[in-house]
Amino acid sequence: MYKGGRIIAALVVFVAILAIPFFYNLGKANAGPVLNLPANSQCVESAAYMRANHMQLLNQWRDAYVRDGQTVYVNSQGKSFDINIDTCTKCHYANNITPTASGVSNPATNTTGASNPAVNSSDQFCVTCHNYASVKPTCWSCHNEPGGANQ
Repeated sequence: MYKGGRIIAALVVFVAILAIPFFYNLGKANAGPVLNLPANSQCVESAAYMRANHMQLLNQWRDAYVRDGQTVYVNSQGKSFDINIDTCTKCHYANNITPTASGVSNPATNTTGASNPAVNSSDQFCVTCHNYASVKPTCWSCHNEPGGANQ
């Protein structure tokens, strides 16, 4: 092979350069967002179920409410919950505000102009988790945001 040694050396250098980010981050796990849920709070399903299936549950709620007219969800333990965003935000918003340096949430970080900081503010529950997972929620592309910001 003509200049085989140089080709192999170039390939080794190329692979080493590509591997630098992997070696740099080796053993560094992102802990994810910290959630401060109220003590003794009961979510509509178990925490493990909600971590894995919350979007499927929201889609199920949408179909049940819009297509079937159901307004109540009965969970796997037989407990009833209203099919409503308020069911989620009563725990996942009110008690999960990430404090700023002054100790108060900063709603000014709301970048979409919506009035519900639980959904849009960069320091709130939904956005914190969705940013961690690199997922963009599209709820408000069809629905009016709470407070009438896009009516």
